[in-house]
Amino acid sequence: MSTAQTVHPTNKVKLAIFWLYVTLPLAWGVVNTLTQAMKLFK
Repeated sequence: MSTAQTVHPTNKVKLAIFWLYVTLPLAWGVVNTLTQAMKLFK
């Protein structure tokens, strides 16, 4: 008996949108923090 689920294309799209929703603000925050920190060391 196999419990593996088949991944539908809509699930992949939802997953990609979710990861973009999470990683884009995170990446923006990291870049913004690093640029502000570089001002301190000039």
